[in-house]
Amino acid sequence: MSEPLDATFVAAIEKDGAFPTFVTLDGSADLLGTRRPVKVRGTLGGHPFDATLMLSGTDPHWLPLRAALCAQIGKGQSGDEVEVRLLERL
Repeated sequence: MSEPLDATFVAAIEKDGAFPTFVTLDGSADLLGTRRPVKVRGTLGGHPFDATLMLSGTDPHWLPLRAALCAQIGKGQSGDEVEVRLLERL
């Protein structure tokens, strides 16, 4: 069963740690009520995605970015700002 969400984040693309390309979603643990991995559906730069938000080890979750999605939005360099909109918790 899914749960609707309506949260928008603007974050810089990072390239470090466990994932080659990701964004950190500050405040996501409070929004989602958990510090566990969470499956979500949303948009990145207006393009739809399904993904699992991963733990960063502190409060925010990381959203791993697939190369194909980065190519669709024309961004993928460290420091590029992107808009992430979470629409549904799966």
